[in-house]
Amino acid sequence: MVTRHRVDTSVRYDRLAALPEHRDIEIVDLDPLPTGDPPTTTVDREPYLASSGLEEAVNVAIALGRPLLLQGDPGAGKTRLAHAVAYALGLPLEQMYIKSTSLGRDLLYTYDAVRRLYDAQLAATGGGSGADPSQAGRYVRLGPLGRAIARARYGRRSVVLIDEIDKADLDFPNDLLRELDRLAFDVPEAPGLSYAVPDDRPDLRPIIIVTNNEEKALPGAFLRRCVFYYLEFPDDVGQLNEILALHGVADAELCDSATRMLLRLRELDLSHKPGLSELIDWVGYLQERRRTPADLAQLPYPGTLLKQRTDQARARKLTDP
Repeated sequence: MVTRHRVDTSVRYDRLAALPEHRDIEIVDLDPLPTGDPPTTTVDREPYLASSGLEEAVNVAIALGRPLLLQGDPGAGKTRLAHAVAYALGLPLEQMYIKSTSLGRDLLYTYDAVRRLYDAQLAATGGGSGADPSQAGRYVRLGPLGRAIARARYGRRSVVLIDEIDKADLDFPNDLLRELDRLAFDVPEAPGLSYAVPDDRPDLRPIIIVTNNEEKALPGAFLRRCVFYYLEFPDDVGQLNEILALHGVADAELCDSATRMLLRLRELDLSHKPGLSELIDWVGYLQERRRTPADLAQLPYPGTLLKQRTDQARARKLTDP
């Protein structure tokens, strides 16, 4: 059964908000998690051009306390959205990049049973580091979602990125259904150790963003717990030029020629179509090398855009006389 969360609109992501170039944001991945005023680090602003539809999807997910499931072409900006939302709201960003071996529990916590056994053996012989192996909680390390849930206990909110969830086994999303519903979990290896977002504080629920490259279908039970948005790759020259401008590329003519070339390349039957990160790298280097729009007809530095030999061969058809 899916839990019905309280709707909370106290925090909203504003895609058009004027943001400072730098912000002091809580440091993540600390063990143990600070209970009082946390240490901070200076974070640079994340340039991101979100559409009104994407802004609406983010705010629906925040209000409902549901994960936002982003689907779309690689390179469309799914992963960077989490960075942009975290920066805009001044919140720490907890991240988990999924591998084929990732387990759902890893997102919540890991338990070092080997270390505990080692300490117990040393203690039995009168040696050891002084760690008490009877305290099972000493051997628990919180994962990204686990830290976000624990941080809520101390009155602080987090953004959580679960990147490329389709790389994991299907058991991964299924193992998280209860925890995503309740935003709470127990640690069976340490009886009595549990974490939960306070029921009366929906404003502390983690903002969870999940990306999916459609390598495999996700289970229906997981999908029912998400807000879904399909992120289209920008196919408008003006919009791509705006993105480049956000990333400090000031040569308008170069931007225009480069984005048109990128869109032409993406129309080809390529194994890996260049995305936004490739475009930003390519045009940034072109600008630093003082290349002109006329130079782009020969597709300079193709390895920045095209990552396979067969793709580069297909692209040469655009430049051959």
